[in-house]
Amino acid sequence: MSIILVLWGFLLISLMGIGGFFMFRKFLKSLPKEDGKSVLDWQEHYVDLTKDMWADEEKALLEELVSPVPELFRDVARQTIASKIGEVALDKKEEMITQDTLIEGYIVATPKRDHKFLRKKLKEKGIPVEPYEHLFQLSKSDYRDNWQESYKK
Repeated sequence: MSIILVLWGFLLISLMGIGGFFMFRKFLKSLPKEDGKSVLDWQEHYVDLTKDMWADEEKALLEELVSPVPELFRDVARQTIASKIGEVALDKKEEMITQDTLIEGYIVATPKRDHKFLRKKLKEKGIPVEPYEHLFQLSKSDYRDNWQESYKK
């Protein structure tokens, strides 16, 4: 009986630790940066600015690309990726989000481990990967904070 109590206690502490970790990450994203806006504020800003720029085909492709993300985290992943795609589109001064911009933004917004899935999906759809090879070569740690400079090279 005491072994069950110890295991139950360990399970509860582990689950609370995991939940706390994700809550702390969300808390850090909500803290304002030097410009007075948090990461979440900027994400919402880019999504709001570009929400009218999305065509149905691009929305469907984004949904397809975020499909492997567990359903619990899919909304957060979609918002994060869509905001980066919107940022790329605004930097390129585009009027509509194109498939090219969507793929570039997806690569910039996701960690390197997700690029394998993207390559597979692009191959299935018959979209060439070569134009994006320079973005695939960068790891997220190389361009997360200052990705614009690396992107322009």
